[in-house]
Amino acid sequence: MLVNVLLLILGFVLLIKGADFFVDGASSTAQNFKVSKMLIGLTIIAFGTSAPEFAVSMSALASGSTDMVLGNVIGSCIMNILLILGVAAVIHPIQIRDNTVKKELPLTMLISTLLVVLFIDIALGNGSVNQITRSDALVILLFFSVFLYYLISLAKQKKESKEEDKPKYKLLKSLILVLIGLVGIIIGSNFVVDNASSIAVSVGLSERIIALTIIAFGTSLPELVTTIVSSKKGEQDLLVGNIIGSNIFNICIVLGIPVAIYGTVTPSSFQMIDLVMLVLSAVLLFLFSRTFKRITRYEGVFMLAIFVIYYTLVFVL
Repeated sequence: MLVNVLLLILGFVLLIKGADFFVDGASSTAQNFKVSKMLIGLTIIAFGTSAPEFAVSMSALASGSTDMVLGNVIGSCIMNILLILGVAAVIHPIQIRDNTVKKELPLTMLISTLLVVLFIDIALGNGSVNQITRSDALVILLFFSVFLYYLISLAKQKKESKEEDKPKYKLLKSLILVLIGLVGIIIGSNFVVDNASSIAVSVGLSERIIALTIIAFGTSLPELVTTIVSSKKGEQDLLVGNIIGSNIFNICIVLGIPVAIYGTVTPSSFQMIDLVMLVLSAVLLFLFSRTFKRITRYEGVFMLAIFVIYYTLVFVL
């Protein structure tokens, strides 16, 4: 148990320092390539911070732990919005670009809703069990191609003048910082997940609860730490892009690719409230962002309150 605690602490240290390097490197990379920081957040940072979720899903499906796969994805998406953006908004109100409200947030809601619709086979009369099949995974990946098309169009847009600052580091050093930060984030999150899971299993928690809490929180730590660091550094485009991109990557890549490879996922212990919260969190983010093109501290507190209520119900139901 002592070894687990020490490795857990080491994991947090690697996460925090890795995120610091990662944000600095990614921001400088955007300036070197003369592209928007939002694009970097939606791609490099989002993919990098979703790497732990992807690794967990591939490992879980390979070992037949289907509840772990869906719980990892759903829990991470909910935490990314309600917990991580909630914390970031409390630290500092988050400005949301008009383009994000009109394009990226609706796409996030659409993909979240798509996952729920594909999963609830019983309610829709499509089957006797709720499951995500290989054909469902291909549909999800098809929607991801729409997101890729949007990213390509975003990359072609002329960058804004305020982003024409001189890069903090040269390109090579920026990329090295991104790589070092990403390695630290992945190793740190693995330490946190593995050791926290060992402690959770020893006290007899179910696979669903472990997936929605310990695993989801552990694999969302890169997003959490990166978001907090981005907020403190004033990199709000990186922050927002990271969360939106991470949620889309989680559903389309973290779930879509493993299911497309290994076949049908049939979780046995998931409840409707988990699916409702997945869509509700995306809807709340859209509504809050649309009001004043920002997420205020009060809205951040509200998101955190919903998060606490939901996770209380996770342990009660």
